Amino acid sequence: MNTFISVMAAILIFCVIILIHEFGHFFVARLFKIKVSEFSIGMGPAIYKKEGKNTTFCVRALPIGGACVMGEDLDDDDPDSFRKKPVYAKIAVVAAGAIMNIVLGFIIAVIALFVDGTAVSTKIVYFDEEAVSPSYGLQLEDEIVKINGVRIFTSKDILYQLRQSEDGIVDMVVKRNGKLTEVNDIHFPVDKDEESGENILRYDFKVLGEKVTIMNVVPYAFKNCLYFGRIVFMSFGDLVSGKYGINDLQGPVGIVSVIGGTATEAGVDWDLLLQMATLITINVGIFNLIPLPALDGGRLVFLVIEIFRRKPMKAEIEGMVHFVGFALLMLLMIVVTFNDVKNIFIK
Repeated sequence: MNTFISVMAAILIFCVIILIHEFGHFFVARLFKIKVSEFSIGMGPAIYKKEGKNTTFCVRALPIGGACVMGEDLDDDDPDSFRKKPVYAKIAVVAAGAIMNIVLGFIIAVIALFVDGTAVSTKIVYFDEEAVSPSYGLQLEDEIVKINGVRIFTSKDILYQLRQSEDGIVDMVVKRNGKLTEVNDIHFPVDKDEESGENILRYDFKVLGEKVTIMNVVPYAFKNCLYFGRIVFMSFGDLVSGKYGINDLQGPVGIVSVIGGTATEAGVDWDLLLQMATLITINVGIFNLIPLPALDGGRLVFLVIEIFRRKPMKAEIEGMVHFVGFALLMLLMIVVTFNDVKNIFIK
């Protein structure tokens, strides 16, 4: 039952993320009096339709996408069509979906903190009995600012950056007595993971956990969003550099499987669900801004070109570019989904 609830929660998360994204496009489009012919959630065959005054509202079978159809790739003499509006209005409409996702991610991050009840800082308040890092210069009350040159926003950043060090040697910048202090060449113990064979750094300190309040929840939620956003960029960079392959990607099926695994005998881990929801919605927002055809970022590229050309690109050319991009994205989705299903049965 717990797994069923988690899977249903995962599907609900996807639907809300898609709904918010498309609503962002829809709301700003109507704000600029742009004609929206269809507002749909999901892909595939329609399972529900409602005709509005100017828009058809539609729910489709597969909760893996959505659309706010404004005839972006069609020439239209209607003054309320997308292509007839000023370029600033079109940029606002295209960017609104991603912005709404990021705003939603912040709201979920706030809720997650209140659910957990504890906000974890980056200030060191405890060393293990056999800790070695104090001998290299770390002290109690040090607030970790950087690890190996990377800015630290949250305790999750600390764990992530320490995990990246395979030899256990780390450089830090800490805030001590209000001043930045470098603590270099800290040698942490390293253990070997029995399953993966990877070297895992064993950190020997703990950081301060504070009770969540109205006063501190906003800065902590903002820092959590910065962490999740940077993880998205770093993961994309690792994919481009070849550190991770296509088999390491996860699509909706894989994510639902992971979220389903958060169910325990004691019940659903709502804190983890909310953190994953924060990561997913910020991921969707940032991913859509990547300048690739068929994504919002690809459409923004054409709008930037329009600023310099002082006229839109031909609708046929832009439409063909986005069609090819969409086809490639669907092909990637098929491959990723196949891997997700395979990984469920073959570990």
